[in-house]
Amino acid sequence: MPRNIEIKARIDNLELLAAQLATFADQGPIEIRQDDTFFNCEAGRLKLRAFSAHEGELIFYRRPDQLGPKESFYVRSSSQAPDSLREALSLAYGQSGRVKKLRTLFLVGRTRVHLDIVEDLGQFMELEVVLQDTEPARAGEHEARQLMQRLGVAATQLIDAAYVDLLRKGDP
Repeated sequence: MPRNIEIKARIDNLELLAAQLATFADQGPIEIRQDDTFFNCEAGRLKLRAFSAHEGELIFYRRPDQLGPKESFYVRSSSQAPDSLREALSLAYGQSGRVKKLRTLFLVGRTRVHLDIVEDLGQFMELEVVLQDTEPARAGEHEARQLMQRLGVAATQLIDAAYVDLLRKGDP
């Protein structure tokens, strides 16, 4: 199962961070609108990410809710009919939340840097260091911390929950 190391943080000024990333990122900025619907799932998290009426992906993932770097295991499956898939999964499992965001993606080496404007929640940065199959998690954690430091993201900005959980709690 693919895995990565993730860090998520609240950001005050995404424009400043984007300008900084643009000076050293390998790719980006790439803007992506995402509409994520979460479904009840006891074994982890199951979400349908719709990019448009004809493009989406179903994502299952497991990761701990903790501050700082965390290892995430995931499986992604593309869909050409996200609306009907959303309806089927909603009927089968029930929805547990929905997150709409504008994501700006930068690639720094093997790390995906997401600058997110989340509807009704605010501005965030997410780092995802993609790990090799046999690579120890600590290598990705080290890389994530180095990039966090390079971007000037303080430990006090880190969050431990998914956007959907923050929205459920009413935690803007």
